[in-house]
Amino acid sequence: MIYKSSPWIKWLLVGLSVTFVVTMIVLPLIYVMYTAFSGGWKVFSDAITDRYALAAVRLTVEVTVLTVLINTVFGLFAAWAITRFSFRGKKLVSTLIDLPLTISPIIAGLIFVLTFGRQSILYPFLAEHHIKIIFAVPGIVLATIFVTFPFISREIIPVLNAKGRDEEEAAALMGAGGFTIFRRITFPHIKWAFLYGVVLCAARAMGEFGAVSVLSGHLRGKTNTMPLHIELLYQGYDFTGAFAMSALLVVMAIIILIARNVFEMRGKRKLRKAAADA
Repeated sequence: MIYKSSPWIKWLLVGLSVTFVVTMIVLPLIYVMYTAFSGGWKVFSDAITDRYALAAVRLTVEVTVLTVLINTVFGLFAAWAITRFSFRGKKLVSTLIDLPLTISPIIAGLIFVLTFGRQSILYPFLAEHHIKIIFAVPGIVLATIFVTFPFISREIIPVLNAKGRDEEEAAALMGAGGFTIFRRITFPHIKWAFLYGVVLCAARAMGEFGAVSVLSGHLRGKTNTMPLHIELLYQGYDFTGAFAMSALLVVMAIIILIARNVFEMRGKRKLRKAAADA
């Protein structure tokens, strides 16, 4: 049953929502785009094709791809283990998966500094084997993975719990192997939730600043991702360049947002079709 209320309450809530969205999201984005192009297309083009800017874009894409790949493996394994097996410490594992959502990214960065920095017991081993993590790309990847690893598993777990085990157990009784069951039965049910989680993970990884800032060392052209490069330009009073890179990051985020909405709509359409067939 649709909730009924006085018309003025409806329009008050709609008005407040629209006002908030316009004030907090639309106007700032318009200002970013306006400032980015205020100097003309050539200034904008020069800002985003600068060698340091291109290095930042390239590093951001590389870190995002690595993060999504690793978190995809972890997310699938963690969701499968939590929803399909009973073991001691299951609730603890589930709680720890959510931990990065509650910890400040700055603290996450400091955790890795303490773990792999000079004061760590691991440092002599790392130095002996010429493995550099702090102020290097591996540290940026580790920090980004830590910040984003709950996203994929947390999208899959509710779907697996709602679906239950009946079909998988029936397939197992008929002699199907574990991989066949996952490929033919489990994955088709979680496909859209999985893709949705991948999109969220990619968006978060692409815009991560706090943890990466602690671990990167701000080495221009080497360890600066797009958010760090934007900060560097802004602190150097290169506002046009900073907003040009911001506009590029916004466009990338919008593309990811569109992909998320497409996956979400397709997932809902599949669920409605499945419900109708049932």
